[in-house]
Amino acid sequence: MEFPRRLEGLRELLAQGQGVLEVGGVRPVSLAWLLASLSLERPLLVLFPREDVARQFVRAFFFFVGESPEFFPAPEAPPLVEVLPSREIGVQRVAVLAKLLLQRARLVVATPVALQRRTVPPEALRGAYEYLLAGEEIPRERLLEKLVALGYERVGRVEGPGEFAVRGGVIDLWPPGYEDPLRLDFFGDQLESIRVFDPQTQRGRRSLEEAYLFPVREIFLTGDPESLSERILQRAERYRVPSSEVEDYREALILKRFLRPEEFWLPLLFEKLTDFRAYLPRETGLVLWEPEKIRAEAEGFWERVLSGARRLKRRLLFEPEEVFLSPEEWERLLEKSFEARVLARELPLSGRGIALSLRSPEELLPPAEGRGLSRGLALIRAGLESGDHLVLVLSSRTSAERLGNLLREEGLTEDSPPVREGPLRELDRRHPLELYIGDLPEGFWWPELALILLSETELWGRRPPGVPRRPRVPGTRLEDLKPGDYVVHREHGIGLYQGLVRLEVGGVPGEFLLVEYAGGDRLYLPVDRLGEIHRYVGVDERPPPLDRLGGKGFARRKEKVKRAVQEIAQELVALYAARRVARGHAFSPPDLVFREFEASFPYEETPDQEAALEEILADMQSPRPMDRLLAGDVGYGKTEVALRAAMLAVRDGKQVAVLVPTTVLAEQHYRTFRERMEPFGIRVGILSRLRPLSEQRETLKALARGEIQVVIGTHRLLSTDVRFKDLGLLIIDEEHRFGVRQKERLKELKKTVDVLSLSATPIPRTLQMSLLGIRDLSVIETPPPGRLPVKTILAKMEPEIVKEAIRRELSRGGQVFFVYPRVRGLSAMAGWVRRLVPEARVAMAHGQMPARELEEVMSRFVRREIEVLVCTTIIESGLDIPSANTIIICRADRLGLAEIYQLRGRVGRGNVQAYAYLLVPSLSGLTEEARKRLQALMQFTELGSGFRLALSDLKIRGAGNLLGTSQSGHIAAVGYDLYLEILERAVRELRGEKIEERPEPEVRLNLPAYFPETYVPDVEERLHLYRELSLVQDEEALVRFEEDLKDRFGEPPPEGRNLLELTRLKLLLRTLWILKLESRGQELIFHLGRDPAYYQKGIRALFPVFRQVRLTREGRLRVRAEGPLLSQALKIGHILREKILQVREGT
Repeated sequence: MEFPRRLEGLRELLAQGQGVLEVGGVRPVSLAWLLASLSLERPLLVLFPREDVARQFVRAFFFFVGESPEFFPAPEAPPLVEVLPSREIGVQRVAVLAKLLLQRARLVVATPVALQRRTVPPEALRGAYEYLLAGEEIPRERLLEKLVALGYERVGRVEGPGEFAVRGGVIDLWPPGYEDPLRLDFFGDQLESIRVFDPQTQRGRRSLEEAYLFPVREIFLTGDPESLSERILQRAERYRVPSSEVEDYREALILKRFLRPEEFWLPLLFEKLTDFRAYLPRETGLVLWEPEKIRAEAEGFWERVLSGARRLKRRLLFEPEEVFLSPEEWERLLEKSFEARVLARELPLSGRGIALSLRSPEELLPPAEGRGLSRGLALIRAGLESGDHLVLVLSSRTSAERLGNLLREEGLTEDSPPVREGPLRELDRRHPLELYIGDLPEGFWWPELALILLSETELWGRRPPGVPRRPRVPGTRLEDLKPGDYVVHREHGIGLYQGLVRLEVGGVPGEFLLVEYAGGDRLYLPVDRLGEIHRYVGVDERPPPLDRLGGKGFARRKEKVKRAVQEIAQELVALYAARRVARGHAFSPPDLVFREFEASFPYEETPDQEAALEEILADMQSPRPMDRLLAGDVGYGKTEVALRAAMLAVRDGKQVAVLVPTTVLAEQHYRTFRERMEPFGIRVGILSRLRPLSEQRETLKALARGEIQVVIGTHRLLSTDVRFKDLGLLIIDEEHRFGVRQKERLKELKKTVDVLSLSATPIPRTLQMSLLGIRDLSVIETPPPGRLPVKTILAKMEPEIVKEAIRRELSRGGQVFFVYPRVRGLSAMAGWVRRLVPEARVAMAHGQMPARELEEVMSRFVRREIEVLVCTTIIESGLDIPSANTIIICRADRLGLAEIYQLRGRVGRGNVQAYAYLLVPSLSGLTEEARKRLQALMQFTELGSGFRLALSDLKIRGAGNLLGTSQSGHIAAVGYDLYLEILERAVRELRGEKIEERPEPEVRLNLPAYFPETYVPDVEERLHLYRELSLVQDEEALVRFEEDLKDRFGEPPPEGRNLLELTRLKLLLRTLWILKLESRGQELIFHLGRDPAYYQKGIRALFPVFRQVRLTREGRLRVRAEGPLLSQALKIGHILREKILQVREGT
């Protein structure tokens, strides 16, 4: 990389390791360029005042070099506040300490807050970790005990850092410092292999020779609990701490459950703590960006420490100085411990040190010139005219290629410039302009190097989101049935699942699903017939009545549902047929302006968005009127798709109406549509009751004259006084929320114009398949790339944490949701928040307010006139407020997981880090179940396994919106899955499809066929495997299942092998239309499902192979087996299939 000669002094200082040098005029990104171009051998510690600035440096350095510095994060909560520590942050901190200990870190980036808390001494950490070498002998049991002592949590399936799972000779675990988890394969105490595996698919990837297992947090057990307990008692005496407090600590020691943050435990677990400097090599150089701000942050942090210590007087077992560095110690450490120091500042220096001529690229243009895409193009033009080398950095290939084409079309370049992937190690000065894909937070202009770097911040006026680490999302689980859940058997109806049980039937052991029915009747379902039941999901949370085993009630209900479904299927098919013959306006294909509009979208489209856009634009260009539903979660990019559809309509001289259910959503859409469309000369209007009557009258006139091309409105748009000059497209948001009268008016409108309906209710895939070809449906299921996961903090309800959370958000110009679950007490809570943060503009909202008043408050929040909204759980589901990035949820222990998940989804829509605080009365008072439930939310910042089912239930309830409320009762009667099966069959029959339903064969061979506990110890995991196996439809899928099984659990035992072969046999029998296979001694009896003539050639082929073969009058084929029944049955099945195929093919 290029480096100005004037900076040789900086290179020398850091290379020789002595002296102090000041550098002025640098920001984090240009500092990253400087340090990257030095190519230093010496280790460096780079300090920034705040984490957001530090992360900008990390992202830029990675783009320039292709290697990421080690980032040492700060704890998420204020010091000395009772918060359940984030395992993710703990793991990241230990990972950096571990790399330093192993001398594998050259560049460390941190903040004062991250370093002011002392840490575990290096010798303690060195003595704690476990080094593993493939092929060596390691006592397996001792290793498992060690993992518990190091803070790893035992789970059924490893899905996040700090977890481990045991399955026979296999140990899965995820240690700090590893991008993915590890699989240790033991034979006895011999460690045969170490492999990295994928946490989502659970499949092995590559082998490692060695592994280092470090503790999960900076606190871990080193001595015996007795002596630690004694130390706690001594300290309690010294600091006069009450015995109730001491008991909490001692109980945590026994249970090895450290619920409090590290600072409460560090002085108790280790004799003497150390500062971070002890981990850094002696020759480490220090770079401080904005030293005065760093000092101020260190002082502010110390103030919070002292405030916490005063609040916890007579509850703390240590002095603050034991655990934290005071500002004086901090300054002394920086000045005395580092011989080479660079003090970097953003402002130019006056007469001392090195003043750099770095400037903002914005200075290339006058401030008022354009905005959005037009300003971006003007910047590029100015950059090219300056004669300096221009590098454009975009976050995705799509954006880069689109911009390249635009530059050619605008005449700025002769050809579309080639697009290169970062890192940007060398400049190619043969071309005046380079296009790169990478993550660069902001650009710079450096006249001395004749270099202009432009990022999306300068080009689009929006900061690129930053590419987060791959989110840790647990692999999709088919079912997480728990005892007590309702299930539906397709023949016997609704019962209660009571768990997996082991039974012996006829002297043969097996595993069965126990389902309890009304009157205490019990059904024992063999695990190979798991496909016969579904988890029951109705339309609401009311428990369904249980059926009687052998009763007629369920069969009658099923019949009634079939009749009702026939009606809805006829309606759907008729609607589809009518739309097929209707004629409407065929829009023109996208033109250059449309492509420019596309290019002004500052993010990369997700594959789902691209597919939806393709479908919608194709619909609009066809002469048949469009009636398409676009479904997807809030914030997944439906609005952008609607904007493009609107743009296509406007380019053809047509008007667009956007209909929304509430004035708040109208305001939000109005803001978005104006921001995107006005730079292209398109006038956007709004009609809602919150607007003055005079403005509404003016809007109506402009609409009628065709001066307003796009109008956003509530049901006011459906009034008879609203006249369009030439309406071509109607976009409806959340159609199911409109009333009957409004829906009738919509039906009239829909006949003549193209219609795009948007729904934030995600639609289950099963329903998508059932409606395929009836309702035009596009679904967006993937979140936008680069969105940062919401950081979730579980804490005790204390004023300090609420104050810190609100102030942190307000200091960056954001807004806060403060959720209190009850209307009673909400007003008092709002008053408490006002007293806590008097500088904040606070308002209150709840569902019992008059509708107009509630709308007014919400609209003011959307317009950012309110900073903190104290509200119940009514936060509107469709709201997308990018500036609201902190949500505080009081009494989170009283809310369900799905409810918390949905509330948390209200923040984190923009591209800044969002926070969710889950507040509870006490951490130690939480039940184990509540703690695990809430911890799942912390760990899986995206979508966690614990509440995936609750979410799928919500999706299903939303599905009722699509089918109409009349169907709710029918869904409740038989459960959602069975209802869908019936609906799909009815639709296919009405469309004239031939439905060939093959029987599900019953096999009784008196064989033990199950996965023993010794092979798969976790009950949920076993159930999941059985469920997955029951869904296997062909040999290819079965082979894949077998490979996965062996990869994760090793070679299956005989019982497991039998289960796999039994599944293989069933697949074969299904293709042969065989209803049942049973055995009597060595005789196999096949119950044929078709006329014997169908099997004739196959049966003849059995005679030379088997001694006894006969076909009975009842259509039963009886064959005497010559060996093990299972392999013989498979052999017979293969012979029959081969001959039947020959007959069918005429050979």
